[in-house]
Amino acid sequence: SDASRDRVASFGARLSAEIVAFALDARGVMAKALDAGEWTITDDHFGRANVLWEASAKRFAALPLEADTIYVHAGFLGRTEDGRPTTLGPNGADYTASLLARATGATELTIWTEVSGVMTGDPSIVPEAYPVPALSYRETLELGGLGLKMLHPRTMIPLIESGIPLRVRNVKNPELEGTRIVASSALPADHPTCVTSLEDMALLVVEGTHRSDERSLGPRALSAMSDADISVWFSSLAPRGNGVVLVVDEGNRSRAEAVLSDLFARELEREEVGVPIVIAPVTVLTLVTEAMGNEPNVAGRFFGTLGALGINVRASSQGASSLAVSAVIEMKDTRAAVQAVHAAFNLSSERVNVLLLGTGTVGRHVLEQLASESEKLKTAHDIDVRVFGVRNSKTAVVDEDGIPPAEAIARLEKNVGARGESADTIALLDRLKRLSVPILIDCTAASGMESLYLEAFRRGIHVVAANKKAIAGEMKTYSEIAEKARRAHRSFRYETTVGASLPVIETLKNLVRTGDRVKLVEGSFSGTLGFLANEIMAGAKLSKAVRKARDLGYTEPHPRDDLSGLDAARKALILARELGLHVELSEVVVEPFIPAHLLVGDNLERFFAQLAGHDETFEAQVQALRTEGRVLRYLAQIDLSGATPRLVVGPIGVPADHPATRLRGSEAFVAFTTERYAQYPLVIQGAGAGGAVTAAGVVADVLALSQGLRGR
Repeated sequence: SDASRDRVASFGARLSAEIVAFALDARGVMAKALDAGEWTITDDHFGRANVLWEASAKRFAALPLEADTIYVHAGFLGRTEDGRPTTLGPNGADYTASLLARATGATELTIWTEVSGVMTGDPSIVPEAYPVPALSYRETLELGGLGLKMLHPRTMIPLIESGIPLRVRNVKNPELEGTRIVASSALPADHPTCVTSLEDMALLVVEGTHRSDERSLGPRALSAMSDADISVWFSSLAPRGNGVVLVVDEGNRSRAEAVLSDLFARELEREEVGVPIVIAPVTVLTLVTEAMGNEPNVAGRFFGTLGALGINVRASSQGASSLAVSAVIEMKDTRAAVQAVHAAFNLSSERVNVLLLGTGTVGRHVLEQLASESEKLKTAHDIDVRVFGVRNSKTAVVDEDGIPPAEAIARLEKNVGARGESADTIALLDRLKRLSVPILIDCTAASGMESLYLEAFRRGIHVVAANKKAIAGEMKTYSEIAEKARRAHRSFRYETTVGASLPVIETLKNLVRTGDRVKLVEGSFSGTLGFLANEIMAGAKLSKAVRKARDLGYTEPHPRDDLSGLDAARKALILARELGLHVELSEVVVEPFIPAHLLVGDNLERFFAQLAGHDETFEAQVQALRTEGRVLRYLAQIDLSGATPRLVVGPIGVPADHPATRLRGSEAFVAFTTERYAQYPLVIQGAGAGGAVTAAGVVADVLALSQGLRGR
């Protein structure tokens, strides 16, 4: 019988109390074991008895307790008023402890566990989770109702009614303070919140049709679940009650589906109710915080975080207590969702996961800067950048927990020729999309990357590009990329495609979106050609200046790509499109830095030999400019002053008072003449070439993107 089963179950607790009391007594501490059933009076609901407090308090007060003796209570036990043994159910020993605290008027109750308190999140999902220093009674009850096994809601009742604080501490780390649970009024204003995730659940949806005049689908469904002894963890009603959403354990999925089908059998026949829809497995993700009802936009930040990840919310609910907001999501999204929500509420650094394409000069510098700056990004900006993967043209290395940036190249090189990760980028994107704040970084110089960007946006992945070819390709492609990013609510940042790490594009965007009218854009967009012009004006031969620029990493792999002016033309085209011009690259008038016939052929040594043969001719042209008091510069102009916009790129001699004469080394500059900056143009000037500065711009784009999502 149930009574016999409870009698047998009581022996473990009673024997444990005897052993502990004996051990204390053996060490010179006066101790006695006491069966809590001697004073805990319950009803006859065996296996999960309800405590009768008034009777229990009287029985406790009548116990012949000795002042110098420590009593070791065998918790979890009770007895009916006629003396039959009962047990208190889940967390029964904790419940006994809270009853004891109330009976003795304790100043605090400590429960020793194997964890260091109530955690901000599941440590197996969020390694950065930490013990919450303080929680309110109400938050704890909410967490208990959401399946927190550490604390059962019944444990809290005697403490709430008597105002006794509860502390949860770790028996393995007794020096830690743990979590203190108190009334709301005693909470610090900035105490952290908790994120919980109930996995392996099933979502059942019942909706009335246009034929239905039903108003009680929800109450009937909940009542039927209760009668079938199926726990409903989450429920939500449609407007006017003509629909209900239920979440049950996946183990009860078939039973629950059968219960609903039987319950609404007549309505199904009359087509007044749709066939129950089942979605499984799902997770109930919940944010629990006392601030829900006191601060604006808590729910907005919660759902905004999920939306930023592209996670579909199947159902949602905010309880009447305003202590929690819940969302039902697909279980495969659990890890990313918990990590992102945990970070969004300043419980930890925001984890950003990047897939780096290209390990040339810029890509390697990106890894170096992430390695050196990762700790500063965490401490100063709350951004934890993880290198999810690195891919080059031959192979890839991937780790969902993050590859140390300093080890990435070595691991990639070790992978070449070995059986390692697939270099199929689409497959890598499918893995990346499941992580929090996924970002694709393109540091290649490859063509045709636009299709990859579109695939990234479709998967909810942000893109940071140092490769300008996609956005300087056909206008149709440029528009499609921008539109797809906008519709997918993903960030597309490409600041480094013009001027390396100089804030050229963002400055121009701000001018345009604040209503300024740009009349002229003029600049040396190529730090490489700026470097060559300076070297040559200082007396260097053309061929030697080009070789030096290549050795310093300022040029593309083949310098003709810079000398042709095509790179500068692409940058001018990008800015023209930022101004709203629908122009193609073919509409840019381009004059190469050197005659076009010298740019033919792939052989580098032959190329440099041809340059050497042109040195004297080029020097004569430069000397003529010196005689006129002019300085050689390679400039681009976007002239909007006339009826038809003009885009011109080429080498010219500028007068001594021109802003471009101040350029040094590989500096780039751009000048914006606008209605607001009419007399004195807005000038941006600085290093415009080199792997390190371009990489710095890429990392800055990643940081700006991440901070924008975090709301900083």
